Amino acid sequence: MGIEVLTHGRITWTNIERPTPQDMETLRQQYPHFHPLDLEDCLSRIERPKIDEYDDYLFVIMQFPVFDASSRISRPGEVDIFIGKGYLVTVHDGDLWPITGLFDGCQSDEGMREKHMGRGASRLMHDVIDRLVDYCFPILYKVDANIREIEEDIFTDQVPGVVRELSWVRRDIIALQRIVKPQIAILANLEQEDRPFIREDLDVYFDDVLDHLRKAWDMLQDQRDVIEGLDDTANTLTSYRLGEIMKILTIISVILLPLTLLSGIYGMNIALPLDENSPYSFVIIVSLMALLAAGMIFYFRKKRWI
Repeated sequence: MGIEVLTHGRITWTNIERPTPQDMETLRQQYPHFHPLDLEDCLSRIERPKIDEYDDYLFVIMQFPVFDASSRISRPGEVDIFIGKGYLVTVHDGDLWPITGLFDGCQSDEGMREKHMGRGASRLMHDVIDRLVDYCFPILYKVDANIREIEEDIFTDQVPGVVRELSWVRRDIIALQRIVKPQIAILANLEQEDRPFIREDLDVYFDDVLDHLRKAWDMLQDQRDVIEGLDDTANTLTSYRLGEIMKILTIISVILLPLTLLSGIYGMNIALPLDENSPYSFVIIVSLMALLAAGMIFYFRKKRWI
């Protein structure tokens, strides 16, 4: 979408989606005091969350989860923020729709524009970050729903499917933890440090956002504990079912062992009692084999092995 600029009173909000080198050159011309390395970071999608502080502006890189339905995992969506006296610049790849929704709303609605931009650039930055933090919770609630489905299916016979779902959810939780944890330090820094171009009374507001993010982190910790418990349960059930199968196969093998021995003996080409000249040889041998099998089954049941 390129560069979009919105001005209200003395505040200018520049929003850049899917930045290109040409966009960064335009931004450099508009704000020549921006450090070239910061502009370069805006074109990279692999930057770690950080805060770079300068005399007249602040450069912040944050990441928030974006769920990828095709691979069933949350991936980091990066937002780069420049804030100085009278301006805010947001740079992102367009996947973080709360920023786009807020910018479009301020463009079309005068009341919304006054609400978010009428109290300074630092309050606008707070509102952007607050919306992005709140954006995490629907993803976490979806993880909770997936965990509940696994809890309902774990005692069914669909063990391979349950184990596969456990692996998917665990991988997503790990990805979410890797995304959320670094943002806590960023928000703690914004809440604790005093800067001339961020209003002092905003520490309470940033503290509120930080509380929400810590709540998200606590939810992820709880979800990780639950999924690990379910994984242990699934492994126990799988081992139990495998043991039951092996027990049945072992019993069948033990029952067949004397029958195989008996049939092998009478298959030998030597003189034996009940040879082929006796008209009742087959009936007697089969009856003996059946009696042996029934006796072994009775013994196993008496020992409570079956």
